[in-house]
Amino acid sequence: MVSEIIGGDMNSPGEADIEPVLNEPVPLRIHHVHGDPRAVLDQVLRDHLHRRLRRVEATDAEFAAGTAAQTVAFTLAGGKRLRSALAWWGWRAGGGPVSGPVAQHALAACASLELLQTCALVHDDVMDGSQTRRGVPCVHRVHEAEHREHGWSGEDRRYGESLAVLVGDLALAWADDMLSGALPGVPRPEEGREVWREMRTEMIAGQFLDVRGQATRSRSESLALRIDLLKTASYTVERPLHLGAAMAGAPPAVIEALRSYGRDVGVAFQFADDLAGAYGDSRATGKPVGDDLREGKTTLLLALGTRIAREEGDAQALELLERVGSGADTAEAAAALERLGAADRVREHCRGLAARGAAHLDGVELPEPVHTHLADLARRIGEGV
Repeated sequence: MVSEIIGGDMNSPGEADIEPVLNEPVPLRIHHVHGDPRAVLDQVLRDHLHRRLRRVEATDAEFAAGTAAQTVAFTLAGGKRLRSALAWWGWRAGGGPVSGPVAQHALAACASLELLQTCALVHDDVMDGSQTRRGVPCVHRVHEAEHREHGWSGEDRRYGESLAVLVGDLALAWADDMLSGALPGVPRPEEGREVWREMRTEMIAGQFLDVRGQATRSRSESLALRIDLLKTASYTVERPLHLGAAMAGAPPAVIEALRSYGRDVGVAFQFADDLAGAYGDSRATGKPVGDDLREGKTTLLLALGTRIAREEGDAQALELLERVGSGADTAEAAAALERLGAADRVREHCRGLAARGAAHLDGVELPEPVHTHLADLARRIGEGV
């Protein structure tokens, strides 16, 4: 499962030397980051958001206790800090320091990616009509229930979706604010800002293609790969690495190697997620198994299966897969994709991309533990399917 592939105990001790802050609205002072940065990034994010929430209370207490507090809670509860950690490894790959004020600014810039992730997930759940996220009701479902419980006027669905859109919007605004506040303290702020601009647009373009492909019931393999590249690989692996490296002023060869790694490993990551969504355990994924099939998402798994069924003249399987997204039984569809060999082909593609991604790192000199962590991530993705 993808959650298992990322792995690790984010709260393990010994990751950084940190001066404690006792109920004071001032930033953490991190002296040195040792090894895996996720626990440190989580504390930087937590401190920043709690200070931000205190300021929002002056704007409107009800808004602070509602939408703002929910944005903070969603961002801090769950998630493996994968994107922010990769940005830190990009920073390290570019020669960025691991201690001092410059490192502190870099950590804040990297942590801002977690707010971008909040925006993407909350909005994605609205567009997909999802029920759960991380094992609990989605943001829009929580507000739908709130509306029904109080007997408020209007449609509960519209109210829930509207409040969820606001949570996502606020997360995106805060992500921009957090990054903007951090960039002046890094060596190459403008280079970092340009990567951020591209990443945001690519993420939204990928979401557009995902929604359009679902509406048109596309079974195009090329479209599925394009969605995976823009919606997942870009803002999950490629651009976070690029952001960190660009902020540090990494040489072009290092940036190109990291981006090539990110594109391949990022798409492999999505393949692993597609397989987990069809055949995994909802307790591990946090979402009901079969959601992508229920929604008729344009995945390589479904596109490959449809083509194989057509080529082999399997009319029963083809009819079933063409109804995916419009009432087909998801368990039957998943079984057909396995029987046709589509799932095995996706597993093979996943392993191949993960290995190719790791190979991109062999031609450049990267400091340790950057190479080890990135190679290990690629290996775990490839082995996890």
